[in-house]
Amino acid sequence: METTQAVRARTIAHRVQQSPVPHRSCWPLDPDLTFLNHGSYGVCPRPILEAQRHYRARMERDPVSWFMRDQEALLDGAREALGGLIGCRGEDIGWTPNATVAIATVLHAMEWRQGDEILVCDQEYMSAINEGRRLGDRRGVRLVIAPLTTPVHDEDEIVERIVSRVSGRTRLAIISHITSPSAIVMPVQRLTRELRARGVDVLIDGAHGPGQIDIDLTRLDATYYVATLHKWVCAPKGAGMLWVNPDRQGEIRPMALSSRAHEDRPWRSRFLRDFDYHGTDDHTPQICVKDAISFMAGLLPGAFDELYRSNHDLVVRARDLICDQLQIAPVVPASMVPMIATIQIPPVPGALAAQRTVFGDPMQDRLVAHHKIQVPIWTNALTQQRYCRISAQVYNTLDQYERLGEAMREELARESCKT
Repeated sequence: METTQAVRARTIAHRVQQSPVPHRSCWPLDPDLTFLNHGSYGVCPRPILEAQRHYRARMERDPVSWFMRDQEALLDGAREALGGLIGCRGEDIGWTPNATVAIATVLHAMEWRQGDEILVCDQEYMSAINEGRRLGDRRGVRLVIAPLTTPVHDEDEIVERIVSRVSGRTRLAIISHITSPSAIVMPVQRLTRELRARGVDVLIDGAHGPGQIDIDLTRLDATYYVATLHKWVCAPKGAGMLWVNPDRQGEIRPMALSSRAHEDRPWRSRFLRDFDYHGTDDHTPQICVKDAISFMAGLLPGAFDELYRSNHDLVVRARDLICDQLQIAPVVPASMVPMIATIQIPPVPGALAAQRTVFGDPMQDRLVAHHKIQVPIWTNALTQQRYCRISAQVYNTLDQYERLGEAMREELARESCKT
């Protein structure tokens, strides 16, 4: 049964479709800011924030009943809703604060031998790279980085570059479902099949997956799938997940066990017991996942299928528009673009490279300060390629990207004078 908050969210979503700026009133964004960066941290819609406030008020009215009775059932309801979105059983999902914690949980739960290898590519998010390096320092595990610099022309190229780096010591491959730096939809089905056929466990880093592309975890048959749900599912910050293939759930336990880990509850799997409760914490972000899925499904008549298609079409049009404005070629085919896309731009000039920045790149600082445009610009630490990454969400319009292209052309001209 839907919560009152979910029904209210759907009503508001229907109403804002008629507004002059589609859907804008649902999102608590600065009206003076052109926000093209949904992909980094997401934006939680107002109705979901209202739902979270309701759950938090309920928790504080009787914390004992909340933590010892109510919370578990609410988390199970959110699991079922999430399982329906990503094609798996709810009981195979463990809650985490984010994808970073989920990856670390898997890495530190596995039994490693000296000389074992973890395979990643050079488009993987740095949290996974950093955790792999720390594991190498502590346990003698080697991190192998497959080169996948852009441009990329097709899936065959990706599969060949990654699978060719498998050795007899490769224990685990960490593959982004959608790469963060370059926004490529990876051929995870093919990669999983090829890697598992070689005896390699596969962890899919789906931080950008749920809510952005169609997912069927049962068919994918990876070993692990992690995701962050505050991005494209639009849940509150602090909602992450770890899916573990049922045949491996006995091997994976959280890094911190709660005071209830010893309890014998035969009607509930140890996997669920382990990930349900790590001590007193605010689990309303995960509980709100159900409300967020209902809200996002109600934004467009075709639910998530239309949302995927509409935002993909918008971001491809925006990418091509900006590439034309800057006279830069796209780095991947449109078929490999989800709701985010990257434009590869010249490196930071030497005269600006040592400059202290607020957002990590001098151009991003100037876009915010002088153009009121928020969009991520960064240099991939592994490849040294510099990207601007644009996102498309229902509150965005094509003219916003046109303004971005004009501003970038101005800022690139300014940078060329510093070279």
